[in-house]
Amino acid sequence: MAYQTLQQEYLQIPVVTRAYTTACVLTTAAVQLEIITPFQLYFNPDLILRNYQVWRLITNFLFFGPVGFNFLFNMIFLYRYCRMLEEGSFRGRTADFVFMFLFGGLLMTIFGTFVSLVFLGQAFTIMLVYVWSRRNPNVRMNFFGLLNFQAPFLPWVLMGFSLLLGNSIIVDLLGIAVGHVYFFLEDVFPNQPGGGRWLKTPSIIKMLFDTPEEDANYNPLPEDRPGGFAWGEGQRLGVVDEECQTATSGLEITRSPTPKLVPVHELFGTGP
Repeated sequence: MAYQTLQQEYLQIPVVTRAYTTACVLTTAAVQLEIITPFQLYFNPDLILRNYQVWRLITNFLFFGPVGFNFLFNMIFLYRYCRMLEEGSFRGRTADFVFMFLFGGLLMTIFGTFVSLVFLGQAFTIMLVYVWSRRNPNVRMNFFGLLNFQAPFLPWVLMGFSLLLGNSIIVDLLGIAVGHVYFFLEDVFPNQPGGGRWLKTPSIIKMLFDTPEEDANYNPLPEDRPGGFAWGEGQRLGVVDEECQTATSGLEITRSPTPKLVPVHELFGTGP
């Protein structure tokens, strides 16, 4: 019973959030079990270009360090804000959400080349937090019961928290920068005079991830409607009804004293 409940809760998580968080947890578990090492996962442009280790373009977003406070902290924020985005402003727009992942990952990969970052998962989480916070400016936040502030300040509060823990704030700044670029191109610039949408989800991504919308003007054929054809509304097979005489007035119809029942297979020309 507990397993079924856990499975139902897991399957209720939106598909993109479920896939990404599961990949992150499985990658960390594989490192903890020493199945793989972080040296096989980190971002290295030389190894990608010269040795064709292209998987590093993806795996560097999946590893958040060994299991500990930092890992749990990042997983909680990743799951929470990724899910709220997917169920909120991206509800019913899975393809657009996937495209945001691809766009953000591409920008971070380019910028990460210049700032020598080897794992970009934390920066990606900050990007998700930034986009959510800008799209929910009126939400009041409380950070560990110490600070009360509006949602747009959340990325900066997290950066300050990282600074207090002694971590580099370059990761946070990168996530904020990429998140702002996406937010500006998607939400701000199209509404400016002379602006337009530069970020358009490719049709192939829409075809793969979005379910086709039903046409409101579509009138289905009888066999497409619930219940199909009204097979049970006709006259009883093989019985000459009195209504037939009315419908065929002018024709000479001879009725047998006893109605003759004809087997159904003879009517359709099929065997019993």
